[in-house]
Amino acid sequence: MANNYSQLKAFLAVTKAALRSIMKSPSSVVFTIAFPLIFILVFGFLGDGSKYNIKVGVAPDSDTLNPIYGILHQIDMVKFVSSETGQQKKDLENGKLSVLLHIQKTNASPEYKVLMDVNAADQAKADQLKAVIEKIVLSTDPVAAERQTELISINQQVIESRKFSTIDFILPGQLGFSLLAASVFGTAFVFFNLRQALVLKRFFATPIRREYIILAEGFARMIFQLIGAVVIIMVGKIAFGYTLIHGVVTVINMLAICAIGLLVFMSFGFIISGIAKSESTIPPLSNIITLPQFLLAGTFFSVEAFPKWMQPITKALPLTYLNDALREIAFNGASLWDVKMDIGVLLLWGIIGYFAASRLFKWE
Repeated sequence: MANNYSQLKAFLAVTKAALRSIMKSPSSVVFTIAFPLIFILVFGFLGDGSKYNIKVGVAPDSDTLNPIYGILHQIDMVKFVSSETGQQKKDLENGKLSVLLHIQKTNASPEYKVLMDVNAADQAKADQLKAVIEKIVLSTDPVAAERQTELISINQQVIESRKFSTIDFILPGQLGFSLLAASVFGTAFVFFNLRQALVLKRFFATPIRREYIILAEGFARMIFQLIGAVVIIMVGKIAFGYTLIHGVVTVINMLAICAIGLLVFMSFGFIISGIAKSESTIPPLSNIITLPQFLLAGTFFSVEAFPKWMQPITKALPLTYLNDALREIAFNGASLWDVKMDIGVLLLWGIIGYFAASRLFKWE
């Protein structure tokens, strides 16, 4: 009899039952779809409400000792952004820079030549920066109005680019957090309750193997979460023009990253279900894991906004790498291979998480 027992059929039966249970749970719907959608709708309708500034990069061949460069550093709306030399053109194309400056001193007339590589989506800001530079020249020379063409030559080179809007930043962050919260809270509550209600113990009276029980519950949660991810992405695309640079291929790559993130985050849920003494202790234990990542992993604003002493903390959080990978894939068209470092860090966290879970998880 036992030899004829199909582990696959048992796996599918448990998966089906678990999926039904998840879909009937109000908290699952709230964490997976409703909660992130509320934030996406709020930030989507608010648009780009960030402080006005012109993000400027300086090419490595620029003369940084000239007075123009020094005075620009004192102007509040001019925000200098540092990036690696080979990365500057890409940052310009991706909207991380509005202008890339090449300031060169000459031994002839004009005294300075300024070439501005301009993000096409920020042409107005480039024109404003040009006016600012011209004003600087006039203010540094009493007779500059008459000699302006002798002092400086400013040329613009427009770089085709895409505008990085608020929704392009917010949606991946909310998607990542919904995966984290639902995985941690959902997994912890499900396995704690199954153990307390002696359901896991009853499973032992059946021929199904233990690992298939965990795989079925995990597979059901992954199906539900990925459906929720598709809903969130489509709402962002249809309602607010969320950037999916390669269309369906981008969505598939995003779902692959989401699946990896889910596997990693569920390990935290297994740990909590093992150490929780009662159902009431699950929320505070889960918040210890989810809340710091919600605040520090680039969910609402870039991790670059944090003080330098906090940067090592933000870069140690797994959600940071999930969010970064989703943004790179959606906006920059990165492949899974291009975000291999982010995937590697997530997998490292997964190894740590499941190692701890194997020591702490309890069947009875």
